[in-house]
Amino acid sequence: MATAPVLDSFDRAILALLQQDNTLPQRQIAEAVHLSTPAVQRRIKRLQDSGVIAANVAVIDAAKIGRPLTIIVEVRVVSEQREKVAPFRRRVQDDPAVQQCYSITGDGDFLLLLSAASMEEYEAITERLFGADDNIERFRTSVALGTLKRGFDVPLS
Repeated sequence: MATAPVLDSFDRAILALLQQDNTLPQRQIAEAVHLSTPAVQRRIKRLQDSGVIAANVAVIDAAKIGRPLTIIVEVRVVSEQREKVAPFRRRVQDDPAVQQCYSITGDGDFLLLLSAASMEEYEAITERLFGADDNIERFRTSVALGTLKRGFDVPLS
């Protein structure tokens, strides 16, 4: 496992600003953190190259584009052997409805966060992901009734 880069107070201040709005001009970031624009550019590049900044993306309100359902699915597999779960992992990575997937401890083995336009679509998703897989022991579904908080901000303390 790669060693995490050492972050100083400038890096943390830059990251805090980018977590709020990654479209901020670097000149504006430089003014806010009291560095030159070239210094901010170098730091952002280093943070990207090291993987600290994993992606620069737009967060879309799924309901506003016709995908109002957020569905959380806990999956339990029969065997956790690499070759047994590999097909499931590939399907999860390739399926556009899967927004996030975590390998977890506890009663389940995986936790998926899905986006769906309807319950009919969700049924099709479950068929694609779990239907013909003998290694899926069970899956349990929860449908989000509302959103209290949504975000990807990482505490920088």
